Amino acid sequence: MAREPKQDRSRVTRQRLLEATIDSLAEQGWVATTVGVVAERAGVSRGATQHHFPTREDLITGALEYMFDTRMDDARREAQDIPPGPGRTKLVVERLVEYYTGPMFKAALQVWTAASADPELRDRIVPLEERFGRRAHQMAVENLGVDDNDPVTHRLVQATLDLARGLGLADVLTDDARRRVEIVRTWADVLDASLGARHSVVAGSVAG
Repeated sequence: MAREPKQDRSRVTRQRLLEATIDSLAEQGWVATTVGVVAERAGVSRGATQHHFPTREDLITGALEYMFDTRMDDARREAQDIPPGPGRTKLVVERLVEYYTGPMFKAALQVWTAASADPELRDRIVPLEERFGRRAHQMAVENLGVDDNDPVTHRLVQATLDLARGLGLADVLTDDARRRVEIVRTWADVLDASLGARHSVVAGSVAG
């Protein structure tokens, strides 16, 4: 049997380390997520881990980038399954909230909390968070099928993301699923009505 190419083995090892980092952050928190713990979870030697990620900060920021890129790829595929027409807005909002209440968000939250008290880590995380925020906003715009050039629509989309993040925070300590379902339904109705009204206003101004 042919041996797996070295480049492929390296890629697989890196992926295992990144996924182990995310799992450790979500399950055990920032303090417990050390290079040694991640290496053990991934089944990789500490030396091999530090070959890929020389410092803990490199490992953590790499995991955040991997996590977000993976989530965006998943979101693009999932968006193809959302049917147009009535109910689409609610499905889009539900998908956003599912992300912010999932393990990936909980892992990221651990890093943000640590970065708030660590200036060096914060300097690395803030640019990532800004990039993630822009991409998440763009994805929401695409999935909702709205014109983000309209300032009111832009703020409505951002409010949707802020709402999803807030619901994610509320879910950290307690299971808030029942209340969350009602909030998502209500906000989707409000968003549908507001976006529909904005579309009429913008269309009318263009026609005029």
